[in-house]
Amino acid sequence: MKTFISATILAISFLVLTASKPEKGYYNEIYRPQFHFSPEKNWMNDPNGLVYYDGEYHLFYQHNPNGNEWGYMHWGHAVSRDLVHWTHLPKAIYPDNQSEEKEFCTAFSGSAIVDHHNVLGLQKGDDKTLVAFYTSYQCGQRISYSTDRGRTWYKYAGNPIIPYQENDDARDPKVFWYQPGQHWVMVLYRRPDTDDRKKGVSFYTSQNLTDWEFTGHIPGFYECPDLVELRVNNRPDDTRWVLFDGDGSYLIGSFDGKKFTPESIKMKSDFGRNYYATQTWSNLPESDGRTLQIAWMKGGEWPNMPFNGQMTFPSELSLKKFNNGIFLIRQPAREIELLHEKGEVWKDKNLIPGLNENLIKKVSGDCLHIKGRFDLKNCDAFGFMFRTGKKSNGTELLYSVKRQTLSVLGETVPVEPIDNKIYLEILIDRASIEVYVNNGRINLSNCFFPDEGSLGYQLFNTGGELLVEELEIYPLKSVWRSGK
Repeated sequence: MKTFISATILAISFLVLTASKPEKGYYNEIYRPQFHFSPEKNWMNDPNGLVYYDGEYHLFYQHNPNGNEWGYMHWGHAVSRDLVHWTHLPKAIYPDNQSEEKEFCTAFSGSAIVDHHNVLGLQKGDDKTLVAFYTSYQCGQRISYSTDRGRTWYKYAGNPIIPYQENDDARDPKVFWYQPGQHWVMVLYRRPDTDDRKKGVSFYTSQNLTDWEFTGHIPGFYECPDLVELRVNNRPDDTRWVLFDGDGSYLIGSFDGKKFTPESIKMKSDFGRNYYATQTWSNLPESDGRTLQIAWMKGGEWPNMPFNGQMTFPSELSLKKFNNGIFLIRQPAREIELLHEKGEVWKDKNLIPGLNENLIKKVSGDCLHIKGRFDLKNCDAFGFMFRTGKKSNGTELLYSVKRQTLSVLGETVPVEPIDNKIYLEILIDRASIEVYVNNGRINLSNCFFPDEGSLGYQLFNTGGELLVEELEIYPLKSVWRSGK
């Protein structure tokens, strides 16, 4: 049944995407992501307006329709029913005041909610109004709305809802409903009095989505804030609020609907070099029970591609209590399994350096899902070589037992074994590697651009034995019709 549903969604997606037969190479360029979201063409950065409504996940994003560089910002738009197959829709939000400038009054980042109780009084028919909050650069915080499930967007007549102030740099509003206080909350990046020491997140409340009261400010943050409540160890009676910065770093604390009180130091959620502007989806069904997040893979270059930018794969967030505190856990959304092709599984394989052949020598491809549990036994190091070939040694992922560090693509992070074991989950696409370490406790998101035709993989260990307790490797189907 799942296979049938996925195939149906795939067919519908491409009917919407193209009115005629697409070109042979459509979404099949050498560095075109096959299961990560990317725009059809031109520049893309921050995810915006993540909202779920009527069976659809909406993904908006910063988009320059004029070229492959930053500027002239609009909100691009796509929808999905399963978080993996995306249908492109027309641009949703245009610059204000008919601006044709690179920055002035263009549509910067923001968020979206569902107006369930018709607070704005704009609903037509049975469809609830979708409300997007965004920064119109140097033109204030503004609203755009849709009354037809996000297909058509209109500017709110009362804009701006928070006027522009020359001595501030206010932008990137994230709005959500605070149930205990029965009011809306906005978290907004600001730089009051143009003072860099005050750069941080301000908090506002509202009853009607248009009149906002300032309630507090916390310094030490820069751009694209987000604030979510998460369970600790999945216990409904034990929750904390997590305040995210633009780079994905976070504070854990309490929130009373008006002010955030930190209970931790600021911590990194991703140690890779291509991870920025994290946002979570609003209005997810209670029956789903998850908090879903996505980020822009900042800093990638995608050489000679018609597009510039891709998102991370959506992830599931939770909090877990350890001996040294509470930490964020991030793991790939379970929908990745919809793309599994027939894979291979190895169990209880003892690897001795110099005696064993490459355990995964038959593995080949440019899109893989790898899950493994490794007992370090007495080895000095172990790791993988990704995308090897006749003319390429590939990209190395290395765990050093002595240093207790994991390294990939020039980034190194401390990783302590769990009962002498290391857990790895890895997503490899044509232009990215995402590594989830020890069940999502540590994460690294990186872009990479391997040689065309280099499709091999190696698993190695040095200095002693390594026990592969379990290793699963699944090739992943392309989400685009002409994919692989």
